[in-house]
Amino acid sequence: MIDLTVLFKMVVTLFVIVDPVGNIPLFLNATEKWPLARRTHAARVAAVTVFVVLSLAALLGEQILHLFGISLASFSVGSGILLLLLAISMLQARTSFVRQTPEEAEEAVEKDSLGVVPFGVPLLAGPGAISNVMISVQHHPGAANLLLGLIPIGIVSVSVWTSFLFALPIAGRLGRTGIHIVSRLMGLILAALAVELMAHGLVILLPALGK
Repeated sequence: MIDLTVLFKMVVTLFVIVDPVGNIPLFLNATEKWPLARRTHAARVAAVTVFVVLSLAALLGEQILHLFGISLASFSVGSGILLLLLAISMLQARTSFVRQTPEEAEEAVEKDSLGVVPFGVPLLAGPGAISNVMISVQHHPGAANLLLGLIPIGIVSVSVWTSFLFALPIAGRLGRTGIHIVSRLMGLILAALAVELMAHGLVILLPALGK
């Protein structure tokens, strides 16, 4: 049976990491001269890309860790550091180099289709989201609990599609300042989650810290 409390936390955590609302200005800037139909298609492609990439991470996460001989505790600490860097960028209301470099952003504007790259990967389904999904599934092993990891992915993918589909009215209502405020609030939540993730891994790697 699915624990609704755990499910809610997983959905909120993944939503904060993916940050579809915070990426609306980037989406609008990149598709500024596009007709509505083309922008709608890009929104749908981005959402599908997020779902496919994160679902693969959930399904293959255990095999990837075993292949490289990485313990879950070590991966938790590394992922926590990565998420903390991402959170710091969100608190400053800017795009993290973890998601996308300036060179990649400049190249993206010139591309005909932005749904898969860079919006699907790495802006939305980036290293932070992928590592979070892998850890969540590892903490709830078993075929039945795999559904627990796929449900948040589906919900967040729909939120990506909705945010980009209604990007213009959302941006008009919130304004750039409002979007930055939302991004900073989510960055604060993400920073706390990152510290918790690192602490959990460090206690396992260094048991003396838990005494």
